[in-house]
Amino acid sequence: MDNLTLIAIASIFTAGICISIGSIGPALGEGKALAQALSSIAQQPDETNTITRTLFVGLAMVESTAIYCFVVSMILIFANPFWNYFLSRAGG
Repeated sequence: MDNLTLIAIASIFTAGICISIGSIGPALGEGKALAQALSSIAQQPDETNTITRTLFVGLAMVESTAIYCFVVSMILIFANPFWNYFLSRAGG
């Protein structure tokens, strides 16, 4: 196995791990936030608009973590800076 193949394997494996772990955490966090918001709305129905607005802002912030992991995974797969370096060293 040459160096380019090793870089490809490491990049694909790392991208898979990044997106899998990076999506599990936000999914659990969003589920817990939604459960707490529904519980809060059930206890204080008059504050539904405030709770909902705060929930959506919080969910957007939590979801940004998963989006960052997705972006890192796409960079590792499609725009990996090591590809060009090893291609130039290999003469390809």
